[in-house]
Amino acid sequence: MNSSYTDQEPPRAEIDILKGPTLIEFGTDWCGHCKAAQPHLASAFDEHPDLRHLKIEDGPGRPLGRSFRVKLWPTLIFMRDGEEVERLVRPTDAASIRQAMARIDS
Repeated sequence: MNSSYTDQEPPRAEIDILKGPTLIEFGTDWCGHCKAAQPHLASAFDEHPDLRHLKIEDGPGRPLGRSFRVKLWPTLIFMRDGEEVERLVRPTDAASIRQAMARIDS
């Protein structure tokens, strides 16, 4: 699990060709909802330690977030082989994150 958001976002074309399971987390380090979600994410990652995790800083005009139609933070996009499988917006528990991880990690 990545600990902080990066402002270096990959182009959408690179995301679309990723093989295997990937979790993309959109948010910011200063967002209260994002901070509140971190313990739940950490707990869920205990069961999926090898899951690829891209933690992308989002904001107005950021192309990657706009391409995924992100409106609220954090938004978690669960992908397998470049396809979105599930999306969680402002998750408040580890169980829902674990369930989504299991769907892409199987």
